[in-house]
Amino acid sequence: MANKDYKAICNAIIQVSGGGSNITNVSHCMTRLRLQLANGSKLNQEEAKKIPGVLNLIIQNGEYQFVIGQDVPSLYEEFTKCDGIKASGEIADADALKQDSEAKRGNFFNAIMSFIGGTFSPVIPVLIAGGLTGAVLTLLTTFFGVATDSGTYTIIYAINQATFYFLPIFIGFSAATRLKSNGYLGAFLGAILLYSTINNAEGLNFLGVQVAQVAYNSTVFPIILGVLFMSVIYKFLQKYVPVYFRTIFVPLITILITVPVTLIVLGPIGNLAGTWLASGVLSLYRAVPAVAVMVIGITTPLMVFFGMNNAAYPVVFALLAEVGSDPLICTGMAPANVAVGGACLAVALIAKEINDKSIATGAGITALCGITEPGVYGVLFTKKYPLVGAMIGGGIGGLIAGLVGMTQYVISTPGFISIPAYINPDGSSGNLIWSIVVMIIAVIVSFGVTYFLGKRAQAKSA
Repeated sequence: MANKDYKAICNAIIQVSGGGSNITNVSHCMTRLRLQLANGSKLNQEEAKKIPGVLNLIIQNGEYQFVIGQDVPSLYEEFTKCDGIKASGEIADADALKQDSEAKRGNFFNAIMSFIGGTFSPVIPVLIAGGLTGAVLTLLTTFFGVATDSGTYTIIYAINQATFYFLPIFIGFSAATRLKSNGYLGAFLGAILLYSTINNAEGLNFLGVQVAQVAYNSTVFPIILGVLFMSVIYKFLQKYVPVYFRTIFVPLITILITVPVTLIVLGPIGNLAGTWLASGVLSLYRAVPAVAVMVIGITTPLMVFFGMNNAAYPVVFALLAEVGSDPLICTGMAPANVAVGGACLAVALIAKEINDKSIATGAGITALCGITEPGVYGVLFTKKYPLVGAMIGGGIGGLIAGLVGMTQYVISTPGFISIPAYINPDGSSGNLIWSIVVMIIAVIVSFGVTYFLGKRAQAKSA
């Protein structure tokens, strides 16, 4: 929908959410406006889904997510202008909050996936910008003659390497913030793990206890486990330390407890978990590569719908650390994402209502670039038959990708806009060509299947 009235959308969301006093926190990710409510029962879910500009409403672990699209920052800005919206507020209904808490405990797996996905979601822009600079370096050295000892190469290489070397700092901040703990202490823990005398250090001990040698710059599991433990300590101290001493003693004691426990216990456990995960995933891929990638291609729209797609990033990092590329997760998501675009464009072609055409066209173009939430929530799951088309297109694309050994060399949002991510660092073009072919096939198949199913659905309803 072009020329959105973000102020009107903001006011409508506030109204259906029970008023500004019921909204305790507002944030946003790439495509969703995320609200935390004091009393979730005051939200009118049916009216929320009818607001022009809102593609869908997702309720996940006590958080109310309005699917908007990539223009969500513009809507978020309107909320920051509202004096009635508080960063934190009183709990209006303790019973409702208790029910939300019990629901979280009742679905432990969903809570874990939500935490991991919510932790990585804010870091994605950094991963994309830093990851694709690796492809930029390949282009510069292969086609433009930039020398590897030049200042230009050194600077861009630093951008690329800093992204992943210092990733535990970003993850630490994001994870702690997600847990409603102190984000800066989370980042501080990440920085400590990366310090030169700790990161990958040999022969280190603490009070006579041996500290395992772990390369913290190449794994994300230790910092996640460390922040989980840190948040428990921090919240306990915040609750029981007298208010006059909190500023000094809470951060000091938190770090003095957290760091040794992380280095001695949690870090090695996280490192081992990452190694096992990479080995397990690689074993599956090597046994049946075509089937493994095809499954990712088929199920990606479902993972997006349930908010589990970002939770796959730890697997991606494990693969990158193990083999230097990702032949499974992002490789399977690439044809899946563009297949969503093909399905949406087919819907736009056969839609009779101008608003449906507008939503489907915008969602289709966005999905071709790799951002599928608007298409998944606004088109695929509202009409159903485009979902079938997208899953078939993504599955066939994934099957071909697995058969030819397609892989993604750097972190990026899988889609046509990230084509450079498939350039082999050795300068060969085979993987790049296959990635383009695979994605084009996925678009054509999803478009054709969706168009056929859509026309048949229209004929039945006529």
